[in-house]
Amino acid sequence: MGEQRLPKNSVAVVTGGGSGIGAAIAQRLAELGASLVVCGRTQKTLEKTVAAITKSGGKAVAVECDVTDVASVKAAAARVMKEFSRVDILVNNAGVGAFSQPLVKMEPAEWDAVMNTNLRGVFYCIRAFAPEMIKGGGGHIINISSLAGKNPMANGAAYAASKWGLNGLSYSVAEELRGSDVRVSVVCPGSVDTDLSPHEGKNKSKMLQPDDVAHAVAMLVTQAPQSFVSELLIRPTQKP
Repeated sequence: MGEQRLPKNSVAVVTGGGSGIGAAIAQRLAELGASLVVCGRTQKTLEKTVAAITKSGGKAVAVECDVTDVASVKAAAARVMKEFSRVDILVNNAGVGAFSQPLVKMEPAEWDAVMNTNLRGVFYCIRAFAPEMIKGGGGHIINISSLAGKNPMANGAAYAASKWGLNGLSYSVAEELRGSDVRVSVVCPGSVDTDLSPHEGKNKSKMLQPDDVAHAVAMLVTQAPQSFVSELLIRPTQKP
C-alpha cells in the first residue's frame, strides 16, 4: 500500500527549508502533492531546495524570511496568502544550536539568539499562519523539537531550554486549536546528521538522517482526521 497523498491544492510552509531537515521535509511534502513555500534567511540555499523539488515534478517557491523578525514573518504570510490563498501545513523547523560551553560562560547575546530562533520564531509563525488555517477549516502545525527537550544536555543548556519550551508551547497550543481542526504535533529527534548537531565522538553512519524526520512529518500530515499524534520521539536503531 503506497503512502497516502495530501488533499489536492494543499499548501505547506517549511521554515529553515534551505538545507538539512527542512529541505528533506519540503521534498517529502512535495512528493505527497503539496505546493511548497520554502522559507529561510538565505535565498541561495532556498533556491537549491526549490530546484530539487521542481526537478522531481513538484511545485515550490522560495520566500526569504527571518523568523526572529515579526515583520519578516508577517510579510511571508501575506505573500503566501496572496499567491496561494490558503495554508494547510506549517512546519516550524528553523533552529540554531549552542553546544560549546556551560551556561555560566554563555554570553547573553548568544542566549537571546537561541531563544529568538528556536522559540520566539515559532510563536511568530503560529501567530501569522494559524488564523489562516482556522479560516480555511483546519490544518497541521508541526514543530521540530529535539530529544534535548526531554533530557538534560550538558554544555547545551540554552538549546535544551528552548526545546523544552517549544514542547510546552506545542502541547498547549494544540489544546487551543484542536476545536478548529488545527492539529499541532511536536517531533523530537535525537542527533541528526546535519551541520546543526554536535558530531564529536559519534559514528555519523549510525546517526539519524534528515529523511527520517521527513518521514515522521509525512506520517503526521496523512493521519485520519479523527485523531492526531501530539508527540513523536525518534531515535537511531543503533546508538551512534
